[in-house]
Amino acid sequence: MARTQALMIQIATGDPRPIGRQIVDAVRMKVATGELEAGDQLPSVRGLAQQLMINPNTVAKAYAELTTEGWLEARQGMGLYVAAPRQRLSDAERERRLDEAVSRFINDVVPLGYEPGQVQARVEHEFRQLVPRKTA
Repeated sequence: MARTQALMIQIATGDPRPIGRQIVDAVRMKVATGELEAGDQLPSVRGLAQQLMINPNTVAKAYAELTTEGWLEARQGMGLYVAAPRQRLSDAERERRLDEAVSRFINDVVPLGYEPGQVQARVEHEFRQLVPRKTA
């Protein structure tokens, strides 16, 4: 039987991303890092809205986006669950998003004046902290 997983996410009022985007990004990250596993049940729309003290429509829209992208699956009368792992985006879309993210990162970091080696070491350290290690 699947376990209901509490979504321990926080909404940052100073974040330029809309609240719905923050929810989508947080759930994606939790699935990608293994904090949420396939088959875990998510809180109801109303439950998460109450937890975060936000409008339920915002949660519903975020859940709908995550379902459309394949991160979540709806089970009739039972709720929302983390979907089984699969490639959710085409290779071309993954490449486009990576290019876009790298470009934003470079534009933010270069003006800070760090040496490339320092930046690479920091990124590698942070990446290793987030991404679950694949078992051979």
